[in-house]
Amino acid sequence: MNTGIAILDFGSQYSQLIARRVRELQVYCELFPWDAPAEQVMALRPQGFILSGGPASVYAPGAPQIPDYVLGSGRPILGICYGMQALAHALGGKVAPAPEREYGPAEIETQLPNPLLPMGRQRVWMSHGDRIEALPPGFEVLARSPNSPIAAMGDLTRHYYGVQFHPEVHHTPGGKDILRRFVVDICGATPDWTPTSIITQAVERIRAQVGSERALAAVSGGVDSSVAAALVQRAIGDQLVAVFVDTGLLRQGEREQVETTFRKTLGANLIVVDAAETFLNALKGVTDPEQKRRIIGETFIRVFEQEARRLGTIRFLVQGTIYPDVVESSAPDRSRAQRIKTHHNVGGLPADLSFELVEPLRYLFKDEVRLVGEALGLPPALVWRQPFPGPGLAVRCLGEVTAERLARLRAADAIFTSELEHAGLLQQRPGSEGESAVAQAFAVLLPVQSVGVMGDQRTYQDVVALRAVTTQDFMTAHWARLPDDLLERIANRIVNEVDGINRVVYDITSKPPATIEWE
Repeated sequence: MNTGIAILDFGSQYSQLIARRVRELQVYCELFPWDAPAEQVMALRPQGFILSGGPASVYAPGAPQIPDYVLGSGRPILGICYGMQALAHALGGKVAPAPEREYGPAEIETQLPNPLLPMGRQRVWMSHGDRIEALPPGFEVLARSPNSPIAAMGDLTRHYYGVQFHPEVHHTPGGKDILRRFVVDICGATPDWTPTSIITQAVERIRAQVGSERALAAVSGGVDSSVAAALVQRAIGDQLVAVFVDTGLLRQGEREQVETTFRKTLGANLIVVDAAETFLNALKGVTDPEQKRRIIGETFIRVFEQEARRLGTIRFLVQGTIYPDVVESSAPDRSRAQRIKTHHNVGGLPADLSFELVEPLRYLFKDEVRLVGEALGLPPALVWRQPFPGPGLAVRCLGEVTAERLARLRAADAIFTSELEHAGLLQQRPGSEGESAVAQAFAVLLPVQSVGVMGDQRTYQDVVALRAVTTQDFMTAHWARLPDDLLERIANRIVNEVDGINRVVYDITSKPPATIEWE
């Protein structure tokens, strides 16, 4: 593993965002709990430390503190918000409650030349209730704001810095430059974390782990499982067996896309299991969404188990675990093989199905996974595909799931997304086109029928709802303000081209209070 930047998480809602911003600078970093064992953090051989924000008051009993090994490392340190206060507290400064909480935009002015902040004024984002009232010995005030007399501080000799604001959020326009100054200029990190280098290192690790044995990959058509399988295939070739279970719950053309990608583009050994009838039989008469999910997960397990047994003894299982999965579960291990548990993301495999995991994406964010996929030659339609729930169209087909209703939904969904794409409104690269681009769009078949008139005859047919949202992170989302003429064209096409639908409605609910998916 390359040396890089170690980020210690003190409980900030922005901790993962710090890591993403550093990775965007093509510098490798990892995120650790603030109390992670020293040997685990130092195994990274960090060139510097970033201390995140957090909700605590550093002077309160039991509050998180900077570990001794960080201060004893001799490496540069950047404290952000709580991290700055923790740095001041540990080195003899004074932190106390601010006269009033500061949350939102602010303007800081740099007080003296320094390696971290450019001279002049800049807009930043504040979110704190405490502030530093006395600097530690050796520190100087680097920047002030009307409400923060010490908005940034630094010990230029030891390369210790602190900022009261959040440079990682997009509300601080110059934040990326501040982080670049720290990780590249001050820490001396080399910006060599690129898709090409990621692939090279991953291939080496996979070959060292798997050797001459076979590996099994369950591919769903999703970007994570596809990129993971493509990486392993690049490393070990015919030793990889990829299994694609066609549940019958896929969108239009997805099975064909997976087969073309893995067989023709990558030359991989792909086994396609046509299990549509099995899944439909299992879902017969079921309308509760949670029951649908349980049935689909269990059925996938059984189908995959059966295929795994047929292939004989295979020691390794490829899994598309990505870095947010690791961070959110606080997974401590970095290399040891694990047993599969039901919460893992290959369909929820049972604990008694034992494999050693191959997880080539374990330390990548989703945007990095997509860039690696492009570099591996995967088609853009797969790499930048729309988010899709694990149970597939079953949870967009409200009510009972039947072959007829799925066909109806699949056709309406294809019309909707193709029209958005043709209009240039469907976001291809998340975050690349601002907040106005449609980040996710899909159709939902409702479990109700309505009266209509078609060809001078009364109809009583299904209703389809269209859902399109704009979002930066999918945690919150706004409904997309699509042009009226576009919505009219989409509705006309659906009712004229899809048998059994005579009414189209558009969902104008944001998240929250609604979720993006309907079920």
